[in-house]
Amino acid sequence: MAMPEAAKKILLCTPKVPAPLDPGFAPLILAKRNYLKAVEGASDSLEWALPRADGCGRYKLPVFAEGHESFEASVYLAGVLIQEMIWQRSASSLVLCGPPKICAALSAAFAVGGAYEFEVLSMPNVCGTPDAPFEVKTVGDAAQLPAAKDTPQVCGKDASGCRLAFDLGKSDIKTVAVKDGEVLYSKETEWDVTNPDPDYHYKAIVDALLLAKAALPSVDAVGGSATGTISGKNEATWCDIFPNVPPDVYKAKVVDIFIRMAKEVAGDVPLKVINDGEVTALAAVQKIGKGNILGISMGSSEGGGYANADGNLMGWINELCYIRLDLNPEAPTDPWSKGSHRGLSHMYLGQRGATKLAAKAGVKVPENYVYPHPDMCTIKHEDHAQCLKLIQKAMTDTATEPQVRLLYETMGVYLGYALAQYSEFYKIDHIMILGRVSKGAGGDLMLDVAKKVLAEEFPEYSHIQFHTADDHFKAVGQCIAAAALPDIAGKA
Repeated sequence: MAMPEAAKKILLCTPKVPAPLDPGFAPLILAKRNYLKAVEGASDSLEWALPRADGCGRYKLPVFAEGHESFEASVYLAGVLIQEMIWQRSASSLVLCGPPKICAALSAAFAVGGAYEFEVLSMPNVCGTPDAPFEVKTVGDAAQLPAAKDTPQVCGKDASGCRLAFDLGKSDIKTVAVKDGEVLYSKETEWDVTNPDPDYHYKAIVDALLLAKAALPSVDAVGGSATGTISGKNEATWCDIFPNVPPDVYKAKVVDIFIRMAKEVAGDVPLKVINDGEVTALAAVQKIGKGNILGISMGSSEGGGYANADGNLMGWINELCYIRLDLNPEAPTDPWSKGSHRGLSHMYLGQRGATKLAAKAGVKVPENYVYPHPDMCTIKHEDHAQCLKLIQKAMTDTATEPQVRLLYETMGVYLGYALAQYSEFYKIDHIMILGRVSKGAGGDLMLDVAKKVLAEEFPEYSHIQFHTADDHFKAVGQCIAAAALPDIAGKA
C-alpha cells in the first residue's frame, strides 16, 4: 500500500538519534506517537479484534473524521498496526468496529488482492487451519467484538537427565547433547532451506541429531526450536524454513516432521518443540532468573520471544521479523512477503540488516554481495552469511574499523527504536540479544547505541537491562534452552 501524501505529513518522522548509513529511516514508533498527538481530541475511533484459537488481540485507535484532510493517515496507520498485531499474536479473522469508510477501506486491504494479501493468505497456515480462509467482518457496536484473551504457556526449564536438542535456523541446524544440565556436544551444520524436498530436510536433521546422540549413554527427551509456528502437539504448522515445499507435500511430510524424526532418533521419549524466538526468551529466563524478558535472536532473520513476569510464554507467535519497523516509502522490500511490504523488521535486525549496508560501510565484498544485487534479494541465506563474515572481519581491521562502525551504529539505531515499538505491547524489564549478528565488538557497539536511543528519545524505557552471553552461547543458546523444554515426567 503506497503511503498517501496526507499520511506522509504526519507519519514520516526524523529520529533524534539518526542512523548514519540509513538517513531515510523513519521509525514506526515515532509515526504512531506523532499521529496520536495530531488526532488528539478526535471524537471517532476504530476498534478491532483478532481472534485466534487460544486468545484474542484487541486495540482501539482514535481516527480522523471521514471528511478530514488527514483521514487517509488514519486508514494507512490502522492497516500497519493491524498487521503488527497479527504477527505478534496470529489471527484467524479480523473484526472491525468504527466509521464505515475506514472499515470498508481496511476490509478491502485485508482481502485477497489487497495490500495485506500476504497476511490474509499466511494466517490460515499459521493457525493450522489452511482450509479456513481469513475473513474480515464489521460490527456496529464495540460490545460485539470478542474480548481480549491470552493463554499463558508453561514450558520445562530443567535439563536433568540425558537430552538431545535442535535449533533449526535458516542457515544452519544447531544440535546439542545435554546430560544433567551439562553440554557434552554441540555443533552447527549448514543446510539449504530452499530445497523443495522434505526428505532432504528430514535426513539432514536426523543425521545431525544422531551425531549428538553418540555423546550420550541414552536419550530421555528431545527438545527443539524452529522458525515459524509450532502447535502444542509439536506439529510444524507453518515454518518458513521449508519455504519451497509444495503445500500438499508440506501437509503430508512436514507437519509431523519433528514427531517422526524424534521417534527415529530416540524412540518414544518426551518431545517438546517451540518457536525459536520463544526459546530465546526462555534461555534468558534460565540465565538471569527473572521475567518480563524479550529475547531477540539476530541471525539469518530476527527471532523473537517473550516471557512474562512468571517466566511463562504468552501464547503469542511473536513473529517480530514480519512487523513493520520503518515507514520510509523507499525502505527495502523482502523476499518472504514477495515484495508485499517495505520496512519489515527482518531487513533491519537480522543479518540482512547488516549485509544491506556492507558496501556503504566500505567493506570489500564481491560485486554480487552489494545490495540490492539480485543475489542478495532471494530467500537464500548463504551469501548473506558469507557477507556477514566479511563485515565482522573488517570490524577487526584498524584500517576499515572506523567506517564499519557506522554499520553497527546504524543497526543500534534500528534496535533502539524497535525496542521502544515492542514496549508498547510487551512489558520489558530485560532484553536478551543472541545470534551471530551480535557477535564481537560490532555487536557490543550496536547495543550501546540502542541504549543511547532509549535514553535520549524514550527515557520511560531506559530502565531496560540488556543481556548477552559469550559468543558460543549466542550461537547455540537457544538450542541449549530447548533441551530443557520436555518434562521427563511427562508434565510438559
